[in-house]
Amino acid sequence: MPIFKKPKALQEISEVASWPVYVIGITASMGGFMFGADTGQISGFLIMKDYLRRFANDRGNGIYKFENTREGLIVGLISIGALCGALIAAPLSNKFGRRTVMIAAAIVFWAGNTVQITAQWAWYQIMIGRFISGLGVGSLSALVPVYVSETVPKEVRGTLVAAYQLFITLGILVSYLINLGTSRVEYNSGCWRGAMAIQYLWSGILILGMLFLPESPRWLMTHDRHKDTIRALRFIAGKKNRDNKEFINSEFDEILQMVEVQRTLPKTQWYSAFVPRERVLYRTVLGFALGSFQQLTGANYFFYYGASTFQSVGISNAYVTQIILGAVNVICTFPGLYFIEKYGRRKPLIWGGLWQCLWLIVYGTVGSAGDPSSSRIGAVLIVASCMFIAGFASTWGPGVWVAIGELFPLRVRAQSAALATVGNWTFNFLLTFFTPFIVTAINYRYGYIFAGCNLLAVITVFLFYYESSNLSLEHIDMMYNDPSVKPWKSSSKVGPTRDDFPYRDDAIRRQ
Repeated sequence: MPIFKKPKALQEISEVASWPVYVIGITASMGGFMFGADTGQISGFLIMKDYLRRFANDRGNGIYKFENTREGLIVGLISIGALCGALIAAPLSNKFGRRTVMIAAAIVFWAGNTVQITAQWAWYQIMIGRFISGLGVGSLSALVPVYVSETVPKEVRGTLVAAYQLFITLGILVSYLINLGTSRVEYNSGCWRGAMAIQYLWSGILILGMLFLPESPRWLMTHDRHKDTIRALRFIAGKKNRDNKEFINSEFDEILQMVEVQRTLPKTQWYSAFVPRERVLYRTVLGFALGSFQQLTGANYFFYYGASTFQSVGISNAYVTQIILGAVNVICTFPGLYFIEKYGRRKPLIWGGLWQCLWLIVYGTVGSAGDPSSSRIGAVLIVASCMFIAGFASTWGPGVWVAIGELFPLRVRAQSAALATVGNWTFNFLLTFFTPFIVTAINYRYGYIFAGCNLLAVITVFLFYYESSNLSLEHIDMMYNDPSVKPWKSSSKVGPTRDDFPYRDDAIRRQ
């Protein structure tokens, strides 16, 4: 008999989502805001005259311009730091807790920002500071989706994990606005030091907020801290359900049963994320692929190098164009939060990838066919960029972070999520470092490469990614091990209740 059956009516979100649940999602997502703020910040710095005078290559006659290698290293070293940070965060969070390591990561980001803001003329000091900041950002990118997924109810899990991407977009837009304001003093280091100084505020909010939030109940349970687990579940339940013993005990028992089953399996190490049993290897590779494809869509090409690109099409104030792109990014992320809960996880990724592919073809074709500096061609390029970003913001932007938070079984969740973010940061660095070289060689035809990557991403989602909306993390684990459910048919299925399918060792490990 199949484990999964036709959907039942959804429980009202208001019955399970208390104000503490939203506080958890919003506070943790400040990690995304920090990343977004840095992304938007550096693209503006690359065209600030004082920043160029101090850190770019001197071409003589008062002309300063970054050579491709130096520009790629300054922009891309945060990605290498983030890659290392994601790998370090996984074992640390398993030992010390998701919440504790997230606070530590924000402090590391603070340190990296300090190294950058104190730089005078050494471009490599900026590069080192961005690497240190990346350690913090990467740790948060691996832990925020895991922490939120393990903490909030399944009915709002997709929305609140996707809030990480929303805060990335908000961070990008806020940095664009700050860059516009500080650029008015572009002959003074305050144009970029002032923007950097504001970064301390974002990490400070995360640190302060996390001090008052509970640790992940699932992490507490794996460390036999049952009283703390109850306290965390009561906090999450909010005023309405915190004294409802039946509700709290039901949540407690569901987590406890899965943890007990996981304990019968071999002790986890890094290689545990690559074992075929329970389709762990399948899910780790899929997570890595989705994280990589989020970068290969081409979104950060516009966010990192947007100001430089739009200067080349004759826009007199590239900061204003960046703000337009940033505003589109933020506004279109809101429908993305709705799409993830309304239409599930698979459909937005599939249709979003096709939409992005279309507009990248337009971008590559129009940019290559005419003179990009002409007003008509320039306008089409900006429209194509905006339409692409609208699709990314409402689908692949938030959708991948939701997948990373939901995809993996508890015992290897931190390791596999870290590896998924490693894919994301690896291609983030490769794109940021090599983009100046590629654009020099093929210019706007770069859009065709990204279009092909989007098409490949759509095929991957269709063939391998399961629909997981409205399922508990424990039931998602069951679904990936159910041979009767195929990815392309999983959208019409919903997980069982405890009565429908009791937790048993042979059920979880039937392969």
